[in-house]
Amino acid sequence: MPLDDLRGCEFRVTENRQKRARIVELTRIAPGTANQPRRANGPDRKSPTRRAIAKQQTRERVLAAARQLFSEAGYEGATIRDIAAAAGMSTGAVFANFNDKSDLFREIMIADLEVQLTAMRSAMARAHAVEDAIFAFFRAGYDFYAGQLPLARAAFSVSWTPHEGPVLRNAPAIQAIIALIVEHLEAGAARGELDAGSDLKLRAEMLYQTYLANYPLAIFEGLSPAALDEKSRAQIHVILAGARAR
Repeated sequence: MPLDDLRGCEFRVTENRQKRARIVELTRIAPGTANQPRRANGPDRKSPTRRAIAKQQTRERVLAAARQLFSEAGYEGATIRDIAAAAGMSTGAVFANFNDKSDLFREIMIADLEVQLTAMRSAMARAHAVEDAIFAFFRAGYDFYAGQLPLARAAFSVSWTPHEGPVLRNAPAIQAIIALIVEHLEAGAARGELDAGSDLKLRAEMLYQTYLANYPLAIFEGLSPAALDEKSRAQIHVILAGARAR
């Protein structure tokens, strides 16, 4: 055989060996994925299974139905049977996702707190003076419940029960809301509006408790939005009066 032909055979053998070695290497690194593209954002993550997606969709349907019924009938007036019927499923399907009605209500309340936190942060960011920022905080919270007073009544009532109260009051969103007030009080101190040494964290807690204390006036005594605004303004002014920079 001519020398050139032998060299060609040797080249093809070597090339084939390199290809086989590469396939073995890919198989060793990720079995069964040699021809799959690698993701640019780190290691592959498993996609949610159909069962997991179906379970999440079921939870969302139950939560939506429960929110509607709590908003219409309050906490006591909404039963698990009613919630299941509104969601178009059995009570067993509800209990497969939530322990009881209080567990379901708690999840709605915590989700609402997150929404309120976002709204409060946005409203406060548009204010320039510290009292205006705190008033914007009050108003954002009251506006959230303005059209769903039965839900607000349920939230206020449940938040003071021995079992649910501590859980809701210690929720991360509540702590974040108080921290948001502290942040704006400290910003007011940095601008020279407030005295930094006037225990701003305590005043933030006082403002939050005052914000909560106004709910019964609107829920149970029918205080109008205008009257609520006027009262809130006065309360904020009094609480911050002792912290004014001199």
